[in-house]
Amino acid sequence: MNRPATAHRSPGTVTAEQLRTELERLGVAADLHAGDGVALLSVWLHLVVWCEWGPDGWRYRWWTGRVSDRTGRWIYTGCRALAVKTAARRIAARYAELRQTPSPFDGETS
Repeated sequence: MNRPATAHRSPGTVTAEQLRTELERLGVAADLHAGDGVALLSVWLHLVVWCEWGPDGWRYRWWTGRVSDRTGRWIYTGCRALAVKTAARRIAARYAELRQTPSPFDGETS
């Protein structure tokens, strides 16, 4: 039986789902958002992982938490999607680091 066209998952979505599965094995939950050939995993405040096509194929990219002294821009790091377990370990370490840092939103009331 053929799947309906709406059931097609893009390579970006498949790549993001693989990372989300690995993160879950490490105890890190992430929300998947996909569209227009790119997928994002929302992990924590200031930790969003892009699953995107790059010069060497599919890759994951996220903010390191550092800002360039020279340009003032955020510094990103990444990992090839073929190394999904390595990427998951690195993202889980960043997640743990962020969990130790108080959020500027702590104590806010709605």
